[in-house]
Amino acid sequence: MVPVQPRRHARPHAALGAGLSLLALLGAPGVAQAQGTGAVPPAAGETARSQEPRAPEAKGEAKGATGKPAEAKRADTRPAETRPAEPRATEAAPEPVPAQGKAQDARAQDAKGQDAKAQDSKASESKASDARSAETKSQPAKPQEAAKRSREPAPLVYAKVSADPNPTLTPRTFLDTLRAAERYAAFAEAGGWERLPDDLARLKPGERHPAIPTLRHHLTLTGDLPADAPPNDRLDPPLVAAIAAFQARHGLPDSGILGRLTINALNVPAAVRQRQLAASAARLMGSKFPFGERYVVVNIPSAAVEAVENGAVTRRYVAVVGSPDKATPSVETRITDINFNPTWTVPASVVKNEIIPAMRKNPGYLAKNRIRILGPAGEVDPTRIDWAGQKAVNYTLRQDSGLDNSLGQVRIDMPNRFAVYMHDTPAKSLFAASVRFHSHGCVRVGQVKELVGWLLQGTDGPNGPGTSWGPIEIETGIADGERRDIKLTKPIPVTFVYLTGFATPDGKAHFRDDIYNLDTPAPEPAATGAIPPAAGADAAKPAPATAPAPPRPGAAHDAKPAPARAAAAKPATVGPAPVRPAPAKPSPERPVTEHRSLESVEPTR
Repeated sequence: MVPVQPRRHARPHAALGAGLSLLALLGAPGVAQAQGTGAVPPAAGETARSQEPRAPEAKGEAKGATGKPAEAKRADTRPAETRPAEPRATEAAPEPVPAQGKAQDARAQDAKGQDAKAQDSKASESKASDARSAETKSQPAKPQEAAKRSREPAPLVYAKVSADPNPTLTPRTFLDTLRAAERYAAFAEAGGWERLPDDLARLKPGERHPAIPTLRHHLTLTGDLPADAPPNDRLDPPLVAAIAAFQARHGLPDSGILGRLTINALNVPAAVRQRQLAASAARLMGSKFPFGERYVVVNIPSAAVEAVENGAVTRRYVAVVGSPDKATPSVETRITDINFNPTWTVPASVVKNEIIPAMRKNPGYLAKNRIRILGPAGEVDPTRIDWAGQKAVNYTLRQDSGLDNSLGQVRIDMPNRFAVYMHDTPAKSLFAASVRFHSHGCVRVGQVKELVGWLLQGTDGPNGPGTSWGPIEIETGIADGERRDIKLTKPIPVTFVYLTGFATPDGKAHFRDDIYNLDTPAPEPAATGAIPPAAGADAAKPAPATAPAPPRPGAAHDAKPAPARAAAAKPATVGPAPVRPAPAKPSPERPVTEHRSLESVEPTR
């Protein structure tokens, strides 16, 4: 049983408290130390509690003769077993004791010694009790903190892009890609590479697998693994580095870890890779793109934008390009203007296919999206239009500037016959995805304001000649909300290309998914593979006179497995398939509005 502290032991503490108050009034020099703020350390087990702001309440101050706390703001109602130990006498400098009270104080010291032992044994219990009490007190604040965090805007996240300084397109790309196609044709004629098992995707670095020698052979052929690498069946560091190099060439996260997407890319036959290179080179044939010191390249299958200067990529940005059923066309033109706070004139095809059905379901759709209807005599009230028919197509629908505008805050003007361009977007969450084929034909650019700053280099800033367009000037020019058009002093060449296979000047072959199915040759009769096709049958087949069929929806999700399945039906010894050159631009017979995006019609200025 814990001995009860005698009442006479509490009196000196009460007197001590009164004495301290008197010393404080008299300005005695040792007041700070007597109040427990000096250099005298607290007792063991009391350090954590002595640093709390409300320590006097938590510790349980010594009681006076009346049984009430001497200085505490409220009484300590906790059970004796869970109360924290009282501070020892060493926490404050004691007052001098009169001679007649020495015997009494000696008895008090004996009692204090017994109390100290009991308090030390309960120190851990007191600390645990204080921890539980603090946790209980902090629980009501957790929902408030969570609500506060939920109100904060989520940080912008962008998918990782390649750091390779070699541009996708240079004056040498056509010839380099043809050479790479010849190299992969030789791989295909020699039998290519074996298919890797799916369970290889679960392999961790350092582990062994019987398919590792097959993987090493593949990566040695493609130049990712040095030919002098030591052979073994283990996923060692040199092999991990080779896998990372392979992933970088195929637009995959270069982690060096085998995964399902990496295994799928490794299992694409050499003949299919040769076809991608040859078809991409055919699409570059006849190009008259005016390369210069500075130009911009958008490779549609990569969904990326490159700012090239002096033969090297200075900036590369993630992009969102057209979906398979609203393909982004191939374009060669020049960037002439930058538009701040652009408006958006809705194309007639979008009015017919999207706006009219939306207005039938929700008559407030136009008002919610700040889209106005303009007629010959001015603005038209939406309620005066019969949305059951198609009369709305005869009007001009225009969305006002603003953060929720379909073009965002910036539009990069590049006149072309398809009326497509690059621009900002309010739907920035799409930039974090690895598959970014969602637009109606235009190219949405991540971190577009940074690209605009690069494009405006050499153009006079807002304060006249001698000034420039820096990040602050761009933000200020957008902040007023007014439409502003800035003409570039020197137009910059820009091209949208469709390269599923291309070679860089360092000799590396790069591959991307054939999202629009432009590399696929003309449809062939279904075959089981039991009877090989007759030699030269494909070559004798006449090329179709019309443009290729529109890509089927959903090709973005199965573009990589599809070539593998198609090639699996053919014998491994069959050489590279003949390539049907795909047109660099969509057929003129195809309506231009099919390529226009929700953002694609040039606004009326």
